Amino acid sequence: MRSLIYVTLASASLLLAACETTPKVSTLSEPTYEQAQNNAFSVANYNAVGELMKRYPAAPAMASNAADGGTGGAPFIIATLVNIDQLEQSSTLGRLISEQVASRMSQLGYGVLELKVRNGVYMKRNEGELLLTREIKEVASTHNAQAVIVGTYAESSTMVYVNLKVVNPASNIILAAYDYALPLDKQVHSLIRKR
Repeated sequence: MRSLIYVTLASASLLLAACETTPKVSTLSEPTYEQAQNNAFSVANYNAVGELMKRYPAAPAMASNAADGGTGGAPFIIATLVNIDQLEQSSTLGRLISEQVASRMSQLGYGVLELKVRNGVYMKRNEGELLLTREIKEVASTHNAQAVIVGTYAESSTMVYVNLKVVNPASNIILAAYDYALPLDKQVHSLIRKR
């Protein structure tokens, strides 16, 4: 009888061990190219740029200039969005939103100065184009930039709140601002945590 119990236990152990080594099949489907093309994250950031520029007093004149083949006037500088609680830190989220802001501004016909090709700009490793106040004035003056777009983000338990501002680099006066929120879903959460 004892040997039967040992054989049964040994057989059960082998079966359980076999189950553990069987690869698990993922039930989650991968995103499609169509879903990637129409993702809500990019749409939210692009819409935010549109709303920000509606509030910028010089935008209508610049847009008509761009429509006539111009570049929308003097260029903008886009600074990396930073964590509102640690203004010297950003994340993949802050850098990606800044990139999408710059892309959308360019698509709308506004001139945008690409800072990554400039050697003298303060580039903190893994942070992006974080500009110190004196550097903003220097870069803006050197390139005759009309304004700087800066921003912050703040994480709550369910949302990430984003603030974009158009700032006069000579006076630090806010010329336009727009606030919006992104859901703190898996995608956004991974962008905040990734270093």
